[in-house]
Amino acid sequence: MSSNILSSSIKNEEDNTNQNINNKKSFKLSDFYELLAKILFMICAGVVVLGVVVITVYIFIMGLPAIFEVGIINFVTGTKWIPSAEIFGILPMIVGSIYVTIGAVIIGVPVGIFTSVYMSEYAPKSVLRILNPAIELLAGIPSVVYGFFGLVVIVPIINDTLGGKGAGSSLISASIILGIMILPTIITTTKTALLAVPKKYKEGAYALGATKVHTIFSVIIPAGKSGVLSGVVLGIGRAIGETMAVILVAGNSVIIPTSVTDPVRTMTANIAIEMGYSTGLHQEALFATGVILFIFIMSLNVVLHFVQRKEG
Repeated sequence: MSSNILSSSIKNEEDNTNQNINNKKSFKLSDFYELLAKILFMICAGVVVLGVVVITVYIFIMGLPAIFEVGIINFVTGTKWIPSAEIFGILPMIVGSIYVTIGAVIIGVPVGIFTSVYMSEYAPKSVLRILNPAIELLAGIPSVVYGFFGLVVIVPIINDTLGGKGAGSSLISASIILGIMILPTIITTTKTALLAVPKKYKEGAYALGATKVHTIFSVIIPAGKSGVLSGVVLGIGRAIGETMAVILVAGNSVIIPTSVTDPVRTMTANIAIEMGYSTGLHQEALFATGVILFIFIMSLNVVLHFVQRKEG
């Protein structure tokens, strides 16, 4: 009997040893999977950062020689763009980009924010079933379709009502189209920010006797200010970086506009129009235009970062 007990004890010890070995193997295998996933995620993040670095370095390497040769002051403040005479001044394009972006913001930001307020505070579910897909569809429409719509609809209307040097292809036409194009970005980001505001903020305002409209403008929007500003800045980035739609409706004359009916050429349009046949210093000047555009976009992001940091 003692021998049976001894053999049973030995067998149990062997089973425990085998189980411990299997557990160690399983533990090591799970550790391997964790390490593999961590490396994969890190590689993906590195690819993103590397892409930004490579694009930035390439643009600056290609563009800085033209800036140094022409002169940063002459390049940025020059009002004439005559590639055949190697005269490169992008002030009209800078002013055109700023004016078009301001026009798009004036048109798109109020509409986008008010739409977000309606969707987050007022709209019933039956309406949201229509609005949400419509906004997603608006975001998915190619920019060339927007431009074509502007060319055949907006431009004739502007020409018939306002006229001007651009005969409809003008600053106001580009601003209207861009104002429509930035709506999905502003609406989506702002709506998310407003929905994230804690309900106790609204309940506290109602408890103090505030009306719904007063609560929205004095409590909800200020509480979601960071997200609202993010949506506005993303919309500005979309507007200032848009190319094809602007080419079709802006007129593309290298002049500093003095009215909303004057034709304009933006920096992105200038690059897209002339890059196909440019060579030498002309091509480098177009890359230099991209450098200035890149600085514009980075400045916007830096401003947004400081605003959000201050709010936080």
